[in-house]
Amino acid sequence: QVQLVESGGGLVQTGGSLRLSCAASRRTFLSSVMVWFRQAPGKEREFVAGLSWSGSSTYYADSVKGRFTISRDNAKNTVYLQMNSLKPEDTAVYYCAAKSGTSLQYGSSWYDYWGQGTQVTVSS
Repeated sequence: QVQLVESGGGLVQTGGSLRLSCAASRRTFLSSVMVWFRQAPGKEREFVAGLSWSGSSTYYADSVKGRFTISRDNAKNTVYLQMNSLKPEDTAVYYCAAKSGTSLQYGSSWYDYWGQGTQVTVSS
């Protein structure tokens, strides 16, 4: 069974930073595309950032470009989302997701495996 375990959410003021972590099994980590989505109250789940299967390419939603960075630590089987210059509109539950194979898509229905979600709240 694939497990994705997220951590790192919390409450932060506008302009602050948070780092989210998503730990996976070694097999999942090496064989999957891994991405971050978020869902704000009353809104659809939206793509935030993703890493190609090789880890050599990154993809970002326009709303977070230049502020968020996705990265991976191969030794820890962990994907990170560093979030800087946070804004109130970044408030949402953030989810890590994975899909076996090499194709990265921006729609949430593409992904087979999901973490439990971690709340990020940015106060104004």
